Amino acid sequence: MKQPLVEITHVSKVFRHDDVEVRVFEDISLTVEAGEFLALRGPSGSGKTTLLNIIAGLDKPTTGYVRVGDALVTQMTENQLAQWRNRHIGFVFQTFNLIPVLTAYENVELPLLLTGLSSRERRRHVETALKLVGLSDRMTHYPRQLSGGQEQRVAIARAIVTDPTLILADEPTGNLDARSAEEVLLLLAELNRRLSKTIIMVTHDPRAVRYASRQLRLEKGVLLSAEVPSVTEEPV
Repeated sequence: MKQPLVEITHVSKVFRHDDVEVRVFEDISLTVEAGEFLALRGPSGSGKTTLLNIIAGLDKPTTGYVRVGDALVTQMTENQLAQWRNRHIGFVFQTFNLIPVLTAYENVELPLLLTGLSSRERRRHVETALKLVGLSDRMTHYPRQLSGGQEQRVAIARAIVTDPTLILADEPTGNLDARSAEEVLLLLAELNRRLSKTIIMVTHDPRAVRYASRQLRLEKGVLLSAEVPSVTEEPV
């Protein structure tokens, strides 16, 4: 039987500050298959972003373990995690996180500077990524010269330039107008469909889940399944 790409097993997370204990979630188990597009919803403070950070090894669970592919994330050192993330994880954030003094090309190239690729190889990867997101004509533009939707597409190009195993998107449409949000969601869906990219997306946007193949809700520390409406339906 084929092993899932992501395995989250009996994961709990508790934050402690002095004598105060905040239990975010307890005994969560979840598998994500390769090529799946999972949407994770839930109210603010439900722990969605914390769970995403645990998958990426940016945060440690209090109990349980996480495996992504062949990597047992929860048992890796910080140095191992940094190298692993650069190769296997593509991040897309709500706030784009582009460096304003760098062009679109230079922002997308950043993850490749940590690899052993030559400048010619890096150029090929960057040009391919920007072409995939429809921004071949914006390579020399700075973030201030781009719309919000274009900035997020640059961020997506940066996320896929290393051909990562897994894309983690945290509220990718949170700072976008309706039209730009739809363009970004269509792009993520296309990456999932055409390139078989595995995507886990945290979102508050009820329209966003229509582009996913599966939806889960995280409420009061419990994962609940939910039906994903067709992308052809009107948004709620």
